[in-house]
Amino acid sequence: MPDSQTLVLLVAAMVAGVVCFRLYTVLGRRTGHEPPPQAVPAALAPNALQPPAQAVPTSNGILEIQLADPAFDTPKFLAGARDAYAQIVNAFAARDRDTLRPLLSPDVFAAFDAGITGRTEPSAALVKLADARIVRSGLHGREAEITVAFTAEFATGTVIDVWSFERNLDSKDPNWVLVATSGDVPE
Repeated sequence: MPDSQTLVLLVAAMVAGVVCFRLYTVLGRRTGHEPPPQAVPAALAPNALQPPAQAVPTSNGILEIQLADPAFDTPKFLAGARDAYAQIVNAFAARDRDTLRPLLSPDVFAAFDAGITGRTEPSAALVKLADARIVRSGLHGREAEITVAFTAEFATGTVIDVWSFERNLDSKDPNWVLVATSGDVPE
C-alpha cells in the first residue's frame, strides 16, 4: 500500500495535469468571436508620425553623436552652450556684431542683425542663467544638432529660450553654431 506522501504527490500531479490541459484547450485558441483587428487611421500610422530622418533629430541623438564623435561630452557641451548663450545675449545687447558673427549661422546672424538695427531702446540685461537642458538631439549624416532650452532671468523677467546648435563632426573647429532660436520647448 502506497504511503501518504506518494498519494498526495499523485493527486497533486493529477490536479496539475487537469489544470494544464484546461489551460491548453482554452488559451490561444480562436473561437470565432474575437473582435476584428482595428485599422490604424492614416494620421496615426507609424510612418506618418515620424517625419523623414533628415528633418527631425532622433530621440537617441546624443548616443548617435557620441558614437560618431567619441570626444563629445554632454556636460562639456552644456557648459559651452551656457557660455555661448550668455555671450550671444550680451553681444546682442551691446550691438556687437563682430562677436555674434562666428557664433551664429548666416540666417540667424541676419535675424539678429535686423533685431539690432530695428531696436530703439536698450536690450534687457541678463541677470542669471538659471537652467540649460537638452530637449532634442540628432545626427544627420555628419551634421550633429542639439536643441537646448535655457531658462534665463533678465532685468525684465524670466524667459525660456530654445536654441538649436549645429556642428559638422568632420570639422576641425570644435565650436557649435547657433542655427535656430525659438521660445517653444519641443514636446
